[in-house]
Amino acid sequence: MVNSIRTRFAPSPTGHLHIGNARTAIMNWIFARHAGGSFVLRIEDTDMERSTRESEMSILDDLRWLRLDWDEGPDKGGACGPYRQSERLDVYRQALNQLLSGGDVYPCYCTTEELDEQRRQMENGKVIRMDDPCRNLSSAQKSSFESSGRKPAYRFRVNQDDAAFEDLIRGPISFQADHIGDFIIARSDAMPMYNFACVVDDHFMDITHVIRGDDHVSNTPRQILIYRALGWNCPAFAHIPMILGNDRVRLSKRHGATSVSEYRKNGYLPEALVNFLSLLSWSSESEDEILTKERLIREFDFSRVSKSASVFDVEKLNWMNGVYIRGTEIEALMPMVKPFLEPVFGPVDEVTLRAVLDLLHESVELLPQIAEKGRIFFTDEPASRNAEAAALLATPEAKAVIRAFLDETSACSRWDASVFQGIMKTVQQKSGVKGKNLWMPVRAALTGQMHGPDLAKTVEIFGIEKCRSVTAKALE
Repeated sequence: MVNSIRTRFAPSPTGHLHIGNARTAIMNWIFARHAGGSFVLRIEDTDMERSTRESEMSILDDLRWLRLDWDEGPDKGGACGPYRQSERLDVYRQALNQLLSGGDVYPCYCTTEELDEQRRQMENGKVIRMDDPCRNLSSAQKSSFESSGRKPAYRFRVNQDDAAFEDLIRGPISFQADHIGDFIIARSDAMPMYNFACVVDDHFMDITHVIRGDDHVSNTPRQILIYRALGWNCPAFAHIPMILGNDRVRLSKRHGATSVSEYRKNGYLPEALVNFLSLLSWSSESEDEILTKERLIREFDFSRVSKSASVFDVEKLNWMNGVYIRGTEIEALMPMVKPFLEPVFGPVDEVTLRAVLDLLHESVELLPQIAEKGRIFFTDEPASRNAEAAALLATPEAKAVIRAFLDETSACSRWDASVFQGIMKTVQQKSGVKGKNLWMPVRAALTGQMHGPDLAKTVEIFGIEKCRSVTAKALE
């Protein structure tokens, strides 16, 4: 008997880690940590044509970026390994032989065309359950099929027992046996199908709780029947609701980014993404929305997981990401921002970067916005001016301010925010211009905009030479 909680995340390495699968991984990880149990990573790679090791590595990399650590897995090993299904074929064969010897599974010699016809009749509603013609073949009939070159798949024999279970989120769920029908658990090459491999792996890996998307509800009765036939105890099941786009349709590429790697490249922080995804189906009793991982783990409770589908609100995610950016120390932000700056501006000076982040990080929601808003600090080229700034700089009053500014800065030997503010007082006296009409021309000349970050801090980052060069070009 297993004495501790054990959950698992079992992705198929056929592509990138989808945001919905990431949410499933997060829920399994949070519950395992909440219960003081183990979180197992298993790779379901029995789809040999589509599975790749590159995809597996990509998925593991995304999970690490999300700061989800696992206790056992293909890269760590563990007492219940191996953790790739392609390396567990002997385990499936032994379980298949047990089911065959008990009469719970039989060989099915139907061709693909025959199976397609059965499927069409099911889809058209002509029959509720299709009893396979191979269900009660004699030994002579089996020999005849095999001598003709037909290799059998292996089909589970569904009898009259209904499959019912208590879902930790949805409550009691039951399926009538007549609506299930005999189903294939292994292909003709003995490669296990999903429902069979999943049961065998969860049993031998001592998984106590299966937490997954509600698109798997229909798989659960088949898995329960396999557990019963093998004489194994079922784990607890919890089916979390699907994720929808704002149009209430299941989240897909047409709604925008769908993989974790895309959100990573778009400048989201892992803590923000974990926080956001955890709240797509669960809520804290405190009703707080900004929750550290420590709080997510401490406060998790299945009773607070919704039964209804959740909507992926990008605007809320952006807001939440901004909160996490503002809450991150500047030194920690620097390596996160560099990948968005250096492809555009080349190597950036760390002193300048630190100052720019201190100035801008309060006003951004995504890391690439640092590059957009900070462009003026990482290039010597004058900022492109919007129409309002250009119109202002064309006025005689603005030109008078700029000329006075250039005159007063010509002999500066020291430059910082306080020096700049002192110079602007002198500029006011010489030009006779006051208020926003004094400050706006300098901002428009330096940044090309009428509004922006603190001007005194901006000029301090620019330095005296750049301030003079840029404002002189504004006069031109």
